[in-house]
Amino acid sequence: MKNPHAPDTAGHPVTHSHEHEHEHEHEHEHGDGAAHAHAQAPSAPGDCCSAPVALNPSPAAPAVPGELLLRIPAMDCPTEEGQIRRALEGMDAVLGLRFDLPARTLGVDAPAAAWPPVVAAIEAVGLKTEQISAPPSAEETAGAQRRELTRLIAALVVALASELIHFFTPETLLWQLFGMGVAAVAIALAGTMVFRKGLSALRRGTLNINALMAVAVTGAFLIGQWPEAAMVMALYSLAELIEARSVERARNAIAGLISLSPPQAEVRQADGQWLLQEAKSVAVGAWVRVKPGERFALDGRVTEGHSAVDQSPVTGESIPVDKGPGDEVFAGTINQQGALSFEVTRPASDTVLARIIHAVEQAQGKRAPTQRFVDRFAAVYTPAVFAFALAVAVGAPLLFGWSWTDAIYKALVLLVIACPCALVISTPVTVVSGLAAGARRGILIKGGVYLEEARRLKTVAVDKTGTITEGKPRLVAQSAPGGGAATEEVQAIAASIAGRSDHPVSQAIATGLAATALPVEGFGAEVGRGVFGNVGGQPYVLGNHRWIEERGQCTPELEAQMQAHEDQGRTVTLLAGAQGVLALFAVADTTKDTSRDAISELSALGIRTVMLTGDNPATARHIGAQVGISEVRANLLPQDKLDAVEALRTQGAVGMVGDGINDGPALSAADIGFGMGGAGSDTAMEAADVLIMNDDLRKLPETVRLSRRTHAVLWQNIVLALGIKAVFLVLALFDNATMWMAVFADMGASLLVVFNGLRLLRPARAPR
Repeated sequence: MKNPHAPDTAGHPVTHSHEHEHEHEHEHEHGDGAAHAHAQAPSAPGDCCSAPVALNPSPAAPAVPGELLLRIPAMDCPTEEGQIRRALEGMDAVLGLRFDLPARTLGVDAPAAAWPPVVAAIEAVGLKTEQISAPPSAEETAGAQRRELTRLIAALVVALASELIHFFTPETLLWQLFGMGVAAVAIALAGTMVFRKGLSALRRGTLNINALMAVAVTGAFLIGQWPEAAMVMALYSLAELIEARSVERARNAIAGLISLSPPQAEVRQADGQWLLQEAKSVAVGAWVRVKPGERFALDGRVTEGHSAVDQSPVTGESIPVDKGPGDEVFAGTINQQGALSFEVTRPASDTVLARIIHAVEQAQGKRAPTQRFVDRFAAVYTPAVFAFALAVAVGAPLLFGWSWTDAIYKALVLLVIACPCALVISTPVTVVSGLAAGARRGILIKGGVYLEEARRLKTVAVDKTGTITEGKPRLVAQSAPGGGAATEEVQAIAASIAGRSDHPVSQAIATGLAATALPVEGFGAEVGRGVFGNVGGQPYVLGNHRWIEERGQCTPELEAQMQAHEDQGRTVTLLAGAQGVLALFAVADTTKDTSRDAISELSALGIRTVMLTGDNPATARHIGAQVGISEVRANLLPQDKLDAVEALRTQGAVGMVGDGINDGPALSAADIGFGMGGAGSDTAMEAADVLIMNDDLRKLPETVRLSRRTHAVLWQNIVLALGIKAVFLVLALFDNATMWMAVFADMGASLLVVFNGLRLLRPARAPR
């Protein structure tokens, strides 16, 4: 780490701080707590839709070179995704899985030598595979979905015909056989895949919704309830299709990020012409032009032009940001006014937007505590209800004198009601909706575990530089030695000399004064003291307190003025000529306009805030007072911050907010690490559990509120799913429920919890 008191080659000492070196990178390793359970918990055996709702990169995403690309016709639900994950997760050669459920394709990142075992493992769970060279296009996927919908509507019409035959034809053997044949056609149209999956599950000794439906429909058909069996299968398959399309809304809320970045960019050629080129083929260092109203295809640094840029797709910030030469721009953002040219700084695969999408893809494998609870519950619930239904079918006639037909029918109704789909789909769709809602607002949450656990935070430890403050010095005060403002001539001299230095303090003075530059001759620097030069034939120095003392130009009045500024954490630089000191300039790292509001909102949420900083106590107390933090701990090295966070954890869950290498140990020790590295910060991207994309600390209380909303919706869904099933279980036992009603109850419960989870995508009301 850089010595906090070592002089800078530009002439100014670096004072008072152990603060951040933003360009370093570090590894972020989590502890063993639940909040850092990065590995995906295995799905419960026999569950329905219990795998996490996976992000579809794009229906027409190209295959990754060296990737095994499979089409799996039976993979149309997270149930199958969970089965495949469990089958492959123990294989060392498998480095990654890329699911696209609407297209029914799977990409497996594994060496070619491992492909046969991968295929064998998938087919061992009853899912047939077809190796393909490229995924289907968006049009092909849409066409397949239309054909599936047409097939199910046809099945529903045929099932309705079987009902009409049952009600309006004579009860003769011929009509009965004809009606059964019509019902069988409806079942075949709607349920062939259901029966395949159900039989496969039963052969493996597991129970899922497909197994329950296969048993229920077969049983109903055999006891003479063939019209109901046909209608139940048609309605169930149609409900599954509607539910799958509803779940896709949550996926697409995040997958839509992909479409933000245009596929082509206008690139300057060697001969000076501008030609359209595929964004993925544009090299780092190339110049790209973006016209008003167009989106940036790549990350870069502006070289020509001025414009306002809408960065809300990346940072969540609704106010456009002015951009000019030297400013960074990001893929997916929108150029609003003038034309801009920029130099590409990252390839298409490594833009901020690409890394956001990758991080969200990974996030969906990190299961929230409620998800794990529901999966464990479903693993017990489904076999228990199956056993109960079997007991009703066999025991009720023996113990209560029910007819065997009635008992079996009630048992079959119970099997349909027992479907845990509404219960287990409620958690992943809610979590994905919460992740998507955060991403839309510039809050990148790297897993459902962090989304749900943020509500438990009792304390937030906040770094100072770059988090509460801007992280860069600004001129905050200037005066003549006796008080009052320095003359325009003196300001012009100071600005001219400061403008020749690349030191941050000198640059802050030059920028803050914004005076007309004067010619400077004989410019130079004194290491650890400042800079000097001749203006108008007269020698001047722009230096620190020590240099002015060495020149014998310091007075008690100046000492008092400097002390007043230093007590507020400011760095003082003086302009002196041959006759004495001409002006005094105070530079400081100023607080962000949003920091005080953020601390106030955290307090309103009942969360205690503590500042942890490597800066000196006077500066830390002054900044703390400005934003409303009374508990300040200063002069902290990285180990000290780590110790402080671990001590705070004994009093409840702790969040740590930081943006540099010095904060790494503390970020790792906290229950949730919040990265404030700004858009494009590699350190923050890699280290944080939650990344605030626009450095606005107000996103922190917003994350807590989103977490609380998500948790509330999760439990609303659990109560809805179990409550509806409990009501219908009672109705079924007392002869007040039919298989029709059971299917509608299951379908209704599933859609209710899906749509309730999707409510998280709507903007939350602003806090009062």
